[in-house]
Amino acid sequence: MIIPTRLAVPLLPTLYVLHLSTLFLSRPPQKYRHPLPVLLFSLPSPSRFLTFANLAINSLLAIAALDLLATPFFDAAHDVVFTRLGAVYPDSVKIVARYPAQTEDILLLYREYNDSSAPWIDGPRFHLTPDADWVDTVRLDNLWPSTTYEYPSLRAPAHFRFLATSCITPNFPYQGPLHKHTITGFDHLADYLASNPSTSPVDFMLFLGDFIYADVPAYIGDDQEAYRRLYRRNYLSPSFKKVYEQLPIFHAYDDHEFINNYIGNSQDVPPFVNASSAYDLYAGNANYDSVRPGHNYYQFQHGDAAAFFVLDTRRYRSALTDQSDETYRTMLGGDQLTALYNWLHEVNETVPFKFIVSSVPFTSLWTHDAQIDSWAGYAVEKAALLDALHTVPNVIVISGDRHEFAAIEFTSPTESHVVREISTSPLNMFYIPFIHTLLPESQSYFTRNVTLLLNQTMLVEEEKVPYEKTIAYIPQGNTKWSTFEVDTRDVNKPILRLETVIDGKPAYHLEIVGTPAKPQTSSGLSSLVSNNVKDLFDKIGLSPGRWF
Repeated sequence: MIIPTRLAVPLLPTLYVLHLSTLFLSRPPQKYRHPLPVLLFSLPSPSRFLTFANLAINSLLAIAALDLLATPFFDAAHDVVFTRLGAVYPDSVKIVARYPAQTEDILLLYREYNDSSAPWIDGPRFHLTPDADWVDTVRLDNLWPSTTYEYPSLRAPAHFRFLATSCITPNFPYQGPLHKHTITGFDHLADYLASNPSTSPVDFMLFLGDFIYADVPAYIGDDQEAYRRLYRRNYLSPSFKKVYEQLPIFHAYDDHEFINNYIGNSQDVPPFVNASSAYDLYAGNANYDSVRPGHNYYQFQHGDAAAFFVLDTRRYRSALTDQSDETYRTMLGGDQLTALYNWLHEVNETVPFKFIVSSVPFTSLWTHDAQIDSWAGYAVEKAALLDALHTVPNVIVISGDRHEFAAIEFTSPTESHVVREISTSPLNMFYIPFIHTLLPESQSYFTRNVTLLLNQTMLVEEEKVPYEKTIAYIPQGNTKWSTFEVDTRDVNKPILRLETVIDGKPAYHLEIVGTPAKPQTSSGLSSLVSNNVKDLFDKIGLSPGRWF
């Protein structure tokens, strides 16, 4: 329930064999002990009942450990069938489907939602082949604004909610072989979505990586089928089905889609090819298209309220073992970094809120291996990017990975905008209960003068201000996600509300009043749509109806 480790793979059977050998080969003690410590710590006892009770308990634990280890290898999920919604554009939508053992292509049918007598319209065909694991993604084009189709829709772009989280593995904490497909975090999330569907619905979810764990509890190997099996296993989960059938999901990958702390070094280092091909089939192909075809970073905009840039923090990052100058060390690679800067320039004054989605934390306050696996290991590139972010109002970094929740503020000594980071994970994985891994503030700081009024006397004092500061930190909980509510109905007072849910219960709230976007002087398509088409994104989508 707390910390799985690959050391347990050789350690647990060794300890079990040692337990059996001491149980049957050693002479039992003559002195009787209290039954409780004997059972808790497997202590030897002259009591035959306690001895066999210990044997039964440890045997059951060994069987449970074996089941947890073996299930990812043998639970192939070959028969899983699903459809889900991906990216939604003003006039089109992406849809992912898996339907195994089909000898012919499957035709997508759709129609307007409010006219049940209307005939079905032929859409694109799903080309399902065993080479692609019977998965295909199609794009349904030529949809009309102000028209509702039969599929889940996106809603009012000026006021909407979305979710962010990362890190899942089925049957964790371990609940026995009958729950091998249970993902408790998705069960909690489905209940959350059902609790207020009409008052404030959720439009989509950002899943920030570690959708599979290819190396926990043991590495599955650099094998395409092995990676596909883990994705099928998740889609076979009834817990996940309750969510993906009603909510569009946009993905980013992190290290465990490949192997722990994966570094691609812009060379697609193994196991990138096999791992990314499985990711593309089940997750990546349904995302918004990248500005560079064949790459996995992408951007999109939700109405006139928010813009998103989803980073790829694994494929291009350089190895920290390189002896080259740290100045040239990169997390994003040159092309992606250029695309990010261009995006910042484009959205600087056009939308109130700008979300940068990073699978790993942007802050350097996390310790231990985060100092090399997060942005902390790429300090020069981070500092240059942070300088740019401080010039843009209402920038929010959304991250995951650390299996903890934290809200961070980044401050600059110049008159500039505050940058904030919200990091939330896991959705269904372990947490570290006793060791806090996040520092309250950075050791580096700057000074500024503060004017105080004391006894009708104005005093000027110097205060130390850390560059990075923790404003909230909750490490506990196996299930975490954050809900972001964007409200720009008052254009002069854009508001972002955060609700973090841990183990199914709200645990933290934050409200941010943003800087309003400058009014656009042009009357291009985007402003024309926002002024004349009510709830544009509410009119594009399909609901899980009959479309085969």
